[in-house]
Amino acid sequence: MFTLWNKFPQIYKQLNRVEKMIDDRLHTNNPNVEELLRSLADDQGKQLRPGLFLLFSQLGDQKLHSEEELIKIAASVEILHKATLIHDDIIDDSPLRRGKITIQSKYGKDVAVYAGDLLFTVFFSLLTEAMNGSKYMGYNSQAMYNLLVGELSQMHLRYSQTQTIDDYLKNIQGKTAALFKLACMEGIHFSEPDEKRERLAGDIGLNIGIAFQIYDDILDYTSTTKDLKKPVLEDVAEGVYSSPLLFAFAKAPAEFKPLLDKKQDIKPAEIKEVARLVQKYDGIKDAQELAQHYTDLALEEIDSLSNQRVARQIKTVAVRLLNRAS
Repeated sequence: MFTLWNKFPQIYKQLNRVEKMIDDRLHTNNPNVEELLRSLADDQGKQLRPGLFLLFSQLGDQKLHSEEELIKIAASVEILHKATLIHDDIIDDSPLRRGKITIQSKYGKDVAVYAGDLLFTVFFSLLTEAMNGSKYMGYNSQAMYNLLVGELSQMHLRYSQTQTIDDYLKNIQGKTAALFKLACMEGIHFSEPDEKRERLAGDIGLNIGIAFQIYDDILDYTSTTKDLKKPVLEDVAEGVYSSPLLFAFAKAPAEFKPLLDKKQDIKPAEIKEVARLVQKYDGIKDAQELAQHYTDLALEEIDSLSNQRVARQIKTVAVRLLNRAS
């Protein structure tokens, strides 16, 4: 659990408190929803966003908020992330996420919708308790808006063979990077508010989030074609085209078109042929260069932070996060 944070004892300890708070808050009288919420509470994942929030909260010298308030804000970021994942799977009608059965597939769409909505109410409840009156109430609303716009844009572009890398980047800035940006900005704000430093933290979070999503999409394609990972099979069939495919498609549209024209009727063997073409036309290599660009931007910005002790820790996390194999 939280293996990314093992080398940071204070963050690790705080994340255990975040986990407990999420577990305490996710309850309902409905047995089906309660079982679903228990599964969500137990599946803590990497805790990337609350971990970054807590790490950035160490950049300031002031103690403007209690430890309890910081834990609530960290928990709110993770709960918002979980809520968006539930709704993503409902919209995508996905039976699996990263090889695991999805909430909507296991419990039904009706239960999943209510559970996702319940998580949004818990998210706002935690924010009200921890930062009522702060300008970051509005920032959280904006982050939610950006998440939804990113998802709507991706949905609008499904099966589109005219979408570009710029379209892709715009979408992931909303659906993935917006929460990383929010976590980093909130972290520094609630330790030592300063607009210039908050903007820098936001830029770092945005670039980490963009690079993280690009690497995520690359990892889906780096297995052998024979053992192609399920996310590729699911995404191509659902018309969600990530950067490796978009880069390769731009070089040889005539070879991809007969396959992608099949849309949801494309067969697994044909998706594997798409993956082979992605390899052939250096889609992975081009995506790696794009991810490295945003990684370099993030690392350069981290060097600009005034607290070099914490900056070194943030850089260690960023390097581990953006050079991972899974």
